[in-house]
Amino acid sequence: MTLRVDMFSGIVEEVGTVLAVGGAGEGKRFRIGASQVTSDLKTGDSVSVAGTCLTSVLQEKQWFEVEVGLETLRKTKLGQLKQGDKVNLERALKLSDRLGGHLVSGHVDCLAKVVSIKKEGITNIITFAMDMLHRPYFIEKGSVAIDGVSLTVFACNMDNGFTFSVMLIPHTLEVTTLGKLQVGDAVNIEIDLIAKYAANWMQPHAKSGLDLAVLSEHGYT
Repeated sequence: MTLRVDMFSGIVEEVGTVLAVGGAGEGKRFRIGASQVTSDLKTGDSVSVAGTCLTSVLQEKQWFEVEVGLETLRKTKLGQLKQGDKVNLERALKLSDRLGGHLVSGHVDCLAKVVSIKKEGITNIITFAMDMLHRPYFIEKGSVAIDGVSLTVFACNMDNGFTFSVMLIPHTLEVTTLGKLQVGDAVNIEIDLIAKYAANWMQPHAKSGLDLAVLSEHGYT
């Protein structure tokens, strides 16, 4: 028996196409065209769709269907999807798989908005604006999942609200939906799990004087 866990690596397997959108009121049902992730997909298996962990409820060789509840529609960009839209897809990891990106749960924390796209050599530097509330979880060279893609934070800036940037190579632009992003587009953001746990642990100790500077001074880097 193959043991699966509801975790992902942020390495996109293929870009799927929204074939149909159904349901209203209580949620939505999406049929997504795909060929690679459906090769061994079974009812009940988890698939990351644009960075959101969803469950396949019906599948054939060239498509699968997922149901999305109201909370997920509110917290992610899935509520904006329409027929013909492209989405990044990744099956849940097996315990024996290599972890090529970073640990991604498929639980979207918030949305961010594209504020600039700059060409630099062969790369694109894309900058996203977010609520300042999330600033403590971001560091340069840290990890973030954007629409399900594992990426490294290139820069952080707080001159006019909080923004962060990523640098995308041509391969990433070609094999994910990120190459189609335009200024003003919304993306699903999953903050690095380790950053969230670290911040949660640090918060109760903040008044005691224990902070990142103190930890660094004692050899924790």
